[in-house]
Amino acid sequence: MANRVVVTICGEEYTFVAEESPSYMQKVGAYVGDKMDEVLNSTRVGKTDAAVLTAANIADELFKAQAAAEQLRRQIKGYLDDAGKAQSQVSELKREIVRLQQRLENRGSK
Repeated sequence: MANRVVVTICGEEYTFVAEESPSYMQKVGAYVGDKMDEVLNSTRVGKTDAAVLTAANIADELFKAQAAAEQLRRQIKGYLDDAGKAQSQVSELKREIVRLQQRLENRGSK
């Protein structure tokens, strides 16, 4: 069921309609509002240009976050590969220990 939430961004009210919780949508609206305020306070542009700059800044954040997430996925995959190799080595060493113990037992029984 879609939720409807009214958020205020730069003095304008917008109705968000989404499946997410109202608190989440408020959080999104507040984030966009804060980013818009940053742009408006640091440059001499109108709201439309500020909205475009804000969208570009948020897109930049998104792309950097996606790149960081992909790097973490690759790093985790490497760790999992290393862990799998280590498990194989442990299994092989356990088999070797059993073989050596059997050889010792066979020598002791002669």
